[in-house]
Amino acid sequence: MRAEDICQLVLRACKAQGVNDVVVSVAESEGSMVRFSNNEITVVDTLMDTTASIFVNDNGRRAGTNVADLSKKGLEAASRKVVEMAKRAPAATTYAPLPQGPFTYDPKLLDSREVPSDPRSLVGFVKEAIDAARREGAERVAGSLVADNGRYTLQTSAGAFAVARKSAIELSLRAFCAEDASGHSVSVAGSKEDFKPAQAGEEAGRMAKLSLGPAEGEPGEYEAVLGPLVFADLVNQYARSASAFMVEAGLSFLTDKLGQRVASEAISLTDDPTMEGTYGASPFDAEGLPTRRNPVIEGGVLKTYLHNSSTAKKFGVATTANAGLVAPRPFNLVVGEGQRPLEEMISSVQKGIYVSNNWYLRYQNYQTGEFSTIPRDAMFLIEGGKLTRPIKELRISDNLLRMLSATKELSKERKWVRWWEVEIPTLSPSALISGVRFTKSKR
Repeated sequence: MRAEDICQLVLRACKAQGVNDVVVSVAESEGSMVRFSNNEITVVDTLMDTTASIFVNDNGRRAGTNVADLSKKGLEAASRKVVEMAKRAPAATTYAPLPQGPFTYDPKLLDSREVPSDPRSLVGFVKEAIDAARREGAERVAGSLVADNGRYTLQTSAGAFAVARKSAIELSLRAFCAEDASGHSVSVAGSKEDFKPAQAGEEAGRMAKLSLGPAEGEPGEYEAVLGPLVFADLVNQYARSASAFMVEAGLSFLTDKLGQRVASEAISLTDDPTMEGTYGASPFDAEGLPTRRNPVIEGGVLKTYLHNSSTAKKFGVATTANAGLVAPRPFNLVVGEGQRPLEEMISSVQKGIYVSNNWYLRYQNYQTGEFSTIPRDAMFLIEGGKLTRPIKELRISDNLLRMLSATKELSKERKWVRWWEVEIPTLSPSALISGVRFTKSKR
């Protein structure tokens, strides 16, 4: 059954049961995945899948479901079930109907360029990355590469309808010179032209070689230079906390801070799904509204929360076209660039620490922004403006609001980041931050 036919069948079946609003989306995915370890390809898999999602709203009583059985019988059964779930659900305090379509979408965002997704091409990219890492001194390399060319169809009971083609390719790899000497890099792109597997391999291999023989780091407060992978993770926390759903749920350190300074003047953060050819580009949100560029932080000041129709009505503002039908979400984050190259930024630090990567960011308090995270892979002392000794076994234990407020500058170079620790695609610079608190950690 065609995606358009699935949408129409489900819309009719749900509306016949008397609900106010229905959203149906169909995701058709076609791509491949390659995993590798110890310099060898270990898994090559073709990824082909089609799923449908149904969301209904019955006077504020909401429910949603994903459907794998796309037969007429399966779709009708799923439609009955999701409406029954909605009618039993507690009513939300505020009901906002879906935005009334039809809408006009940016044609450049509706039809993105395809990325190579056949197994032979992906295996070639992986070999490029492995060879580049080994040329830089890595002994072994591991990671994964996923490429997908998808087709996404959305239709709502309020008249929105769109079909978009979206492509993405994502490489994440770690290079090792020893068990405690490793480097991590990624290459993330929405087009073949922007995908750089060899560059990612070189970066990971170089950092692994430099980090041989790390000593235990000394806890304390340091000037810290955080690489793009680390700073992208911190920025992701800000973007999630800017969701009006998180604010309303009491899980945001940005509550009651609209119009206030929440970061240093050096930081501007924008959610921009309208950037053609990027990983997180999207022509429409989950309610069918055309997406838009939304400045979240400008010069350190919080400018907006991210909204869908329901949260916008609760807050008395217009939607920012960031639906998530339940929780508004960012799509594609862009951090403004700094003035100086990373090398010059490091040269200004007399005593500090460079952190190339991190994992396991965990909150001690969502409302205040207290958190900790473990530096992973290459980490170095900075002495006299240079990276000197590799170090290990430290943890960052600090506060997000304090750290971004203490950010002195950002690097001119920026890198697109996405991997399992950084879920929202983010164009991130490196950052120089004062007084970062490092505590002892055993990895």
